[in-house]
Amino acid sequence: MENHKINSVQEIVPGLSIIHSNHLEDLRKVAAGWIKAHPLKVLETEQFIVQSNGMAQWLKLALADDDGCGISAGLEVHLPGRYVWTAYRSVLGNDSIPVDSPYDRDRLVWRFFRLLPLLSEEEAFLPLNRFLEHDEDQRKQYQLACHLADLYDQYQVYRADWLEDWSKGKDRLKTGRGEPVELPLEHKWQAQLWRRLKNDIPTQFQEIGRADLHQRFLRQIAQMDHRPDTLPPRVMVFGISSLPQQVLETLHAVSRLCQVLLFVHNPCRHFWADIIEDRDLLRIEHARHRSKDSMPDPLDPELLHQHANPLLAAWGKQGRDYIGLLYGYDEPDTYQQQFAQIDLFDDFIAPGTNGSLLQQVQQAILDLVPLPGEKEDKQQVTEDDLSISFQLAHSRQREVEILQDQLLHCFETIEGLNPRDVIVMTPDIEAYAPHIEAVFGNLAFHDSRFIPFTIADKPGRESVPLLKALEKLLHLPDSRMAVSDLMDLLEVPAFRNRFGVKEADLPKLHQWIKGAGISWGLNPDQRTGFGLPPGLEQNTWEFGLKRMLLGYAVGKAQEWNGIEPYDEVGGLEAALIGPLAAVIEQMESLWKILSRPGSPEQWCLRIRSLAKNCFLPEESRDRLIFNRLDEVLDNWLDACSQAELDRELTLAVVRDFFLGMIIQSSISQRFLAGMVNFGTLMPMRAIPFKVVCLLGMNDKEFPRSHPPLDFDLMAQKGLYRPGDRSRREDDRYLFLEALLSAREKFYISYVGRDVRDNSPRMPSVMVGQLRDYISAGWSLENCGDDDNEKNTLIDQLTCIHPLQPFGSAYFLKTQPRLFTYAHEWRSSLEVKESGIIEDSLEKTLFDEILNLGSLIRFVKNPVKYFFNQRLSIYFDQIRVVSQDQEPFVLDALAPFGLGNQLLEAGLSADPAQMQNAVLKEAERLTRTGELPMAGFGLLAAQQLSEPVMLMLKHHQALLSKWPLKCDPMEISIPLDPERSLVTALDDWLDRLYQTDSPDALPRFGRWEFYPKSILDKKGNVLRIYCLIPLWIRHVSGCAQGINLASFLVAPDGIASLDPLEPAKAMEILMTLIEQFWTGLTRPLAVTARTGIAYVDALMTKDAQTAKSKALKTYEGDGFQSKGELGYDPYLQRAFPDFDALWQARDNSFERLCQTLYKPLVNAVRKEA
Repeated sequence: MENHKINSVQEIVPGLSIIHSNHLEDLRKVAAGWIKAHPLKVLETEQFIVQSNGMAQWLKLALADDDGCGISAGLEVHLPGRYVWTAYRSVLGNDSIPVDSPYDRDRLVWRFFRLLPLLSEEEAFLPLNRFLEHDEDQRKQYQLACHLADLYDQYQVYRADWLEDWSKGKDRLKTGRGEPVELPLEHKWQAQLWRRLKNDIPTQFQEIGRADLHQRFLRQIAQMDHRPDTLPPRVMVFGISSLPQQVLETLHAVSRLCQVLLFVHNPCRHFWADIIEDRDLLRIEHARHRSKDSMPDPLDPELLHQHANPLLAAWGKQGRDYIGLLYGYDEPDTYQQQFAQIDLFDDFIAPGTNGSLLQQVQQAILDLVPLPGEKEDKQQVTEDDLSISFQLAHSRQREVEILQDQLLHCFETIEGLNPRDVIVMTPDIEAYAPHIEAVFGNLAFHDSRFIPFTIADKPGRESVPLLKALEKLLHLPDSRMAVSDLMDLLEVPAFRNRFGVKEADLPKLHQWIKGAGISWGLNPDQRTGFGLPPGLEQNTWEFGLKRMLLGYAVGKAQEWNGIEPYDEVGGLEAALIGPLAAVIEQMESLWKILSRPGSPEQWCLRIRSLAKNCFLPEESRDRLIFNRLDEVLDNWLDACSQAELDRELTLAVVRDFFLGMIIQSSISQRFLAGMVNFGTLMPMRAIPFKVVCLLGMNDKEFPRSHPPLDFDLMAQKGLYRPGDRSRREDDRYLFLEALLSAREKFYISYVGRDVRDNSPRMPSVMVGQLRDYISAGWSLENCGDDDNEKNTLIDQLTCIHPLQPFGSAYFLKTQPRLFTYAHEWRSSLEVKESGIIEDSLEKTLFDEILNLGSLIRFVKNPVKYFFNQRLSIYFDQIRVVSQDQEPFVLDALAPFGLGNQLLEAGLSADPAQMQNAVLKEAERLTRTGELPMAGFGLLAAQQLSEPVMLMLKHHQALLSKWPLKCDPMEISIPLDPERSLVTALDDWLDRLYQTDSPDALPRFGRWEFYPKSILDKKGNVLRIYCLIPLWIRHVSGCAQGINLASFLVAPDGIASLDPLEPAKAMEILMTLIEQFWTGLTRPLAVTARTGIAYVDALMTKDAQTAKSKALKTYEGDGFQSKGELGYDPYLQRAFPDFDALWQARDNSFERLCQTLYKPLVNAVRKEA
């Protein structure tokens, strides 16, 4: 740009130059051009002061560009506080001023920590002592020390005059107008604590706090005629939105000897300091920028809205204070001849154009334009202008999904837009990072919808597994050390490497851990810390390891010293026991060491030992963490030594401090990496981008709430000063910066609808202000002035999205602004709302033979069998029995699992020894950890044994009729090729017994066991569906020609199935097999429990009553029973209600019930 040419100057002239612009890119050009035109001497370095790493990166990239200096080298970038301390040392002498001040926040924490217990006897500090009551683990003491260190650190920067008075014994404050006021009685302890703190610091360092050094620095530099070599010749302050008075005084003083250039982002070309509250505190005697011609002087606050821009007035307080403070040091006459222009205010709207809505809003702020007084004065916006848009979602996940679609649309419609031109900011990136990874990271690189992205400010523990493992280990004394805790550690590569465990070994280890009965607790001693009585070893790691080692030594053998061997450990894989034992041994050692308090020196040794013994880093990222770990410990030890802290610290204090430091230092700072940038809204993160997106602009979440401490005197009424930091004011100015930094599109997203009831939810108050401002100042082109049309523009800019990404509105194209690039969801519209799958698949042969197991699974649940076998879909909620909890009570499936083990033990014993065998098996189960401990185990064993003993009694009764046990018989039944895709049903029939008497009994008997009640009070079979496996095998045996009676043995009795004629059995079997092949082409509209209930009711009731019975069985009664549908996700997908089941396939339900289940019901009810 021509007006940015810089007049060449041959030397580095000291002085303070302040350059204002509403475009950061223009300021950047001036800075790069100035450096290029006025290079420093060889080996001298350029000094930059910025407010964020993102701004530093943006500057470096510009300097390295061909349009800049062509290279970015010889630069030092400082944050304001660090530069000021460096300046103090340069002027006052590096020898007399240490690198780190004892008044630094990190040093003050540990000095306060040591001092606080010493104040307990002094009445003046009673408010502090009350807070420290009941502080068993020193955490209250540490937290209070941190708060006090933060507070006095802020006082040193923003209220140095208070501290100076307190040091002199004057317990008073000064207002923003310089008026002294008495320090309130309830806060007098703050002045006393400051004096106590200073007296505690060694004499030679008492006067080197920033409050003291600042005045010494100002006096010393005022007497200097030449720049010391340690003070850099030039410093550039770039793009900072706020600086304390103390820093500005330092820069102004340095400018006597050095060249200081401040590049200020100013949103308005006019003087605007008097449009915001507390304007009288600035005491601006002269300002470089003129007031707007139409602005009255003085300005009546009541008429403010008629002359000022509402957005600038509402959000600009922080920038107003900063620019107002700068006016006190600005002398443009001394430097403006060195520049072609010092006020680089360029219009947002190009000459001869109307500009977009975004540009018009930005221009109104630049020109300090108030809202129009009349409707006809509103500016016009075209219908296709979406340069500012509001996207309403139902959740954070939906916000990110919508953003992805909107960005893809932007890349298609905005010419020249690249991923690096987009920034997405949110108040809390930690809350959004998982959703961003899930949505943007879910697409393959070769997918046309893939958008490269990077997440800055992501907490280290979320992206670095080693940090999560380190945190878990430091919580070991408070941890139950459950199975999941150890498996989480073994998922971390650096932890596995230390113990020689490979990732491929984890499934086997997990299998052994589960089989050995381990739940939680390293050993009985650790468990006592959780209130358990001593000696409870069962289900601990020590218990499981003993079982594994004994099992490896003796295999499947008898118990030894009360230890039941776990015999699965063997072969070459047994070598894994060594690393597992080493891990547990290390955990036990750490548990003992970390449980004891220690001095800072001891804690440094312990943490370094922990890191060395538990981790072997191989990745560069992990090695960097280890380097940072050493650095943090060294700095901490130095701080504790300087604070003379020699008392013992608890793990809670050390852990809070150490993890906070190590995690903060590992936060990802990847920014401007050539991708879409995701990050946290922070000062000067609002670098110019073509597209600026804000997520999470929700009410009560932005501006972020950060209430001051109750004893923060700076926050007291009447004590505010220009330049004071406020999180809420910071956020307001951040929002203004974000709005002004967008060049093509400003995108705002928030959760505007409740995910449960779709009720409206309010956005951030700032979003509401922006919407109101647009409504009041703009209208749609060619839109009438009717009051009913007043929200038309806002409606045009606002898009309310469906609850789900597969909402039909995205695909019906009735609303052009609703669209999605997720074409995978389109298929969801092709499924009828009922959920019924109408189409059939072709019959396909999966196996060469058909066995009884497949047929049983089909008859028990035809719908599930179709989804599993034909579609390879498994909806079952995998039953995860948490290994982190030892068993206390038996679950619903225990009779089928543990109970079956007791039953098998009884069946294997001689009749006289059955009861004893069951009891011994129960004792064995207790030793394996499968039954609860102590009295709970005895009760559980009794609950399992009672039904088993009843079933064994019924078993004995059946044996009296069929005493001879037979070998399994082969079932090989030829099948009709017209009705089956295979030629034979092949399987084996076991559990057969034979009679030895020539009476009328069938020759063979066969029975199975069911551990729950199956009969009603009258002795009739109540749970007919439990007989399905027995029935299928019974029919197959009879079809084979076996004279077979079958029985289902339950604790409350026996259900029997009489022999069938082979021809009849063969017809039943062929009908089932025919339906089996049909059931592989589509889900059959029938279920076992409902179908059997329907058929059973039809035998004694009318059709309507039977249908009502089926309805209740399927859907439940709405109270105690959820019905068959409530427990089966396959039915929920295929037939979501009884009407869908009843009406499917031309009401095939009745026919299928008769076909599949009526023969079984007839057989049970003894009907012909």
